[in-house]
Amino acid sequence: MSTTTIRLPDDLKARIAVAAKRAGTTTHGFILEAIAEKAEQADHRADFDAVAEARYAAIVATGKTIPWQEMRGYLEARIAGKTMKRPVARKLAR
Repeated sequence: MSTTTIRLPDDLKARIAVAAKRAGTTTHGFILEAIAEKAEQADHRADFDAVAEARYAAIVATGKTIPWQEMRGYLEARIAGKTMKRPVARKLAR
């Protein structure tokens, strides 16, 4: 484990102390948890972006996609508990 120093404005330090007390933890523990949560969010965002980029690259490479109206109908039916055939990607006429 290593040590890192951060400088906090007095008002933020006071808010953190109150929030930590409410959460039943120390200020140090509260800050560590907040940093860990932020890092986790950044990881999830990076994964999401990578999936989106890969999907977009597949659309560009194949020219195939599913029209939104078809996909929306499929998703709404699934939410309603209905069994539906999954839409198939195809090249769209321009």
